[in-house]
Amino acid sequence: MAYDVEKYRREYPILSREVYGKPLVYLDNTASTQTPVEVVRAVEDVYYRHKANVHRGVHALSQEATMLMEDSRERVRAFVNAGDIAEIIFTRGTTEAINLVASSYGQLLEPGDEVILSVMEHHANIVPWQLLRDRKGIVIKVVPMLADGSLDMDAYKALLSPRTRVVSITHVSNVLGTVNPVADIVRMAHEHGAVALIDGAQAIAHKDVDVRALDADFYVFSSHKMYGPTGIGVLYGKRELLEKMPPYQGGGEMISHVTFEHTTYAELPFKFEAGTPDYVGIAAFHKAIDYLTGIGTAPIAAHEEELLEYTTREMMKIPGMRIFGSAPGKCAIISFLIGDAHHYDTGMLLDKLGIAVRTGHHCAQPLMHALGVEGVVRASFALYNTKEECDMFLSALRRVAAMLG
Repeated sequence: MAYDVEKYRREYPILSREVYGKPLVYLDNTASTQTPVEVVRAVEDVYYRHKANVHRGVHALSQEATMLMEDSRERVRAFVNAGDIAEIIFTRGTTEAINLVASSYGQLLEPGDEVILSVMEHHANIVPWQLLRDRKGIVIKVVPMLADGSLDMDAYKALLSPRTRVVSITHVSNVLGTVNPVADIVRMAHEHGAVALIDGAQAIAHKDVDVRALDADFYVFSSHKMYGPTGIGVLYGKRELLEKMPPYQGGGEMISHVTFEHTTYAELPFKFEAGTPDYVGIAAFHKAIDYLTGIGTAPIAAHEEELLEYTTREMMKIPGMRIFGSAPGKCAIISFLIGDAHHYDTGMLLDKLGIAVRTGHHCAQPLMHALGVEGVVRASFALYNTKEECDMFLSALRRVAAMLG
């Protein structure tokens, strides 16, 4: 069946609005995708019909809200093919999920133990490990990249050692679009007795993820990058690891019994879900996953790849154009500069023409340093973008390039 992008666009009212009198062309999907009507309606339904705190009440509304939340947990489990519903922990996002692992699993590490990251990591997968280094005296090692933006796997192999305890690397770069060979990364980590955490924030809406086939020890991602509500994230962790990790936060929900002398903790997954969760967003996340799988990851990826190839080819015809990241099989992300023009200037001028792109260091300052720039402009595609929008972007880009000389 043909990919009906116009049908999908009708499910996003925001895409029909204007900015500065121009039709909105939304190309900031790597930061956050837009949310379809049926997901927003799911939020509305919980607020209007089922709102009551979860897991704590015997009355009907509490039981309904609890069921919606736990049904969503099961939906997430099936979506990533986890073996056990207890392995799905709800967080506020990818950032909190990584912080949870660094803080909790990190307590099991000793001074001198090594954690391997890559040069292309988001700050969310750098700073938590630095905080752990400052507390525990661990050592952080960094995998460099090759000229095309792909990970230097020979360097990764050389960095692995008997002291390696954790490898924490992104599945897809949020700047370069590079798709890292995460199955190989995980396998090699395991060969050295290390656990592997994969940051799937940029992969989850574009690729099929099977955590058991991947054999990742931890896999993390966010709802708002896959057409769902904001403020919801997921930590998948192997049960045997989660069982031996201490709680991340204390409070309600994560306890079994409390006295002033001693506290015992709840079973998984609740041990890591202190306090009242965003059960409204979690319930609506179920609808977002259904929506995404209803279209299919493969058709979405094929559509985005077509837009990526077309736009990249036409952008390279613009004088002074510099595109960063050309690894084979990259995701639909284009980071660029026009000559020596400042990325903010380019982004602001594009905005006045109705084109929403992201500018700056993209929470990846070490990567910017490796590229030799302060920041870049980033255009990224989603299931609802069209070739006509690419042409509008290209037309605006040519005009901006002429203005900036």
